[in-house]
Amino acid sequence: MATSPINLDRTDGKGLAAGTLGLWGSTVIGLASTAPVYSLVATLGWVVLAVGGQAPIAFVLAFIPMLFIAFAYRELNNAVPDCGTTFTWGTKAFGPWVGWMGGWGVAVAGMVVLANLAQIAGIYFWSLFGDGSLAENVPLVTATGVVFIASMTWVSWRGVEIGERIQNVLLGIQYLALAIFVVAALWQFFTGTAPNPTPFSWEWFNPAAFTDWSGFTEAILLALFIYWGWDTCLALNEETKDPKRIPGRAALLTCVILLFTYVTVTVAAMMYSGLGDDATGLGNEAIADDFFLAIKDGLLGPFGWMLVVAVLISAVSSTQTTILPTARGTLAMAAYRALPRRFLTVHPQYKTPSFSTIVMGVVASLYYIGMTLISDNILQDSILSLGLAIAFYYAITGYACVWYFRRELFSTWRNLLYKGILPLLGALMLTFAFVQSAVDMWDVDYGYTVLFGIGGTFVLGIGSLAVGVLLMFLWWAYPAAKPFFRGESLNRDTEVLVPEDPAEYTRSVDGGI
Repeated sequence: MATSPINLDRTDGKGLAAGTLGLWGSTVIGLASTAPVYSLVATLGWVVLAVGGQAPIAFVLAFIPMLFIAFAYRELNNAVPDCGTTFTWGTKAFGPWVGWMGGWGVAVAGMVVLANLAQIAGIYFWSLFGDGSLAENVPLVTATGVVFIASMTWVSWRGVEIGERIQNVLLGIQYLALAIFVVAALWQFFTGTAPNPTPFSWEWFNPAAFTDWSGFTEAILLALFIYWGWDTCLALNEETKDPKRIPGRAALLTCVILLFTYVTVTVAAMMYSGLGDDATGLGNEAIADDFFLAIKDGLLGPFGWMLVVAVLISAVSSTQTTILPTARGTLAMAAYRALPRRFLTVHPQYKTPSFSTIVMGVVASLYYIGMTLISDNILQDSILSLGLAIAFYYAITGYACVWYFRRELFSTWRNLLYKGILPLLGALMLTFAFVQSAVDMWDVDYGYTVLFGIGGTFVLGIGSLAVGVLLMFLWWAYPAAKPFFRGESLNRDTEVLVPEDPAEYTRSVDGGI
């Protein structure tokens, strides 16, 4: 086994653990990244408040741009299986400036959501003890959240294999909890013991039944958030057994499983609680941000704590998988001279981007602590602004797919559909979501804070992307960055740093090369 960092200037890989993940492992990590239980807890109530009984069709419609962008990821990954994903593809399609900002979009989304996940993990952990009042102790919750970030950073640093094994267990617990929720809700509905039994209606799936445009757009934007994370499959492409095929298939499979999960749970919740504003109704704004906690005792009785544990596990699980794509994205950026060379450091034994992983954990912890010290409201607004970064880099990926393959779009109907029409439609939808979100966030009544006389959510969302522009120009000023910004280290014709045969590359690394 080599005892020094692997030379990343070769064209047979970046030193990651090639040939480690199969289709199931990649799918598990993609599902875990979306935190399905927590995502439902955080959004289900608000989606119902926005569109009422049309919540199921809102989740279906929000799935459409995600599916279209997943096709873009699949096609780009087949041609350019690089762990830099949006950064690499954006650079190859549009040049270094767009590519660098695409990479920044991935990084800033990961940093913000890690702060949120850490806070949720801390709150739900302490709500399991005593009367739950410890969950309101901000210093205690913050310290616990930082511990969770540190723990999951260690797991990510320790290796993809151990992370996959842990995620199999954690994801299994999440889906067991969701299955229990659905069965219990439907059981009480059919036995007449539900608090507000509401018969199933196909009208819930009627897209023409939306009556309010602002409510519709709000619901779609909220629903977009809960699908986010499936692209982690692609960030681990160089560590799969078939880098060109498995990641794209895993991404599509993840999206389909999530659609089924979210729609099933939403329908069961509506049949159990109804849409009213009573104590457990989905129309009650007071419980919209924590619907599961509000109904857990009535639904599961003495076993209500299971839903609390499921949310906790979901947040912790996603903490680990969120670190993965950002660490590998910054590794790729450094490999092509878009970041300092220190980010190239790969652990000689575990074959993980060690420096990038540790930096991600430290930066996320500092951001979480800093935002908490300044104001919890600012932290919450930064989380609400997350959709801007998500829509930003997903849209870049969709446009990059169309432009990168532009010369072959009309060679076959398949190319036109999967490399052209669907990615373009997905990108246009997400561009609309970005613009509409920004307009809504400008309003001082949006979110929890007002900064500079406008909505604090807008300032934080657009500001975080603007910080990326500043950092990009600062790096551009360094001599080491010139090969990248001149289009020399990465352009359309650059061969990606990934092995053609992962098994062969693994043997060569083990042999000390």
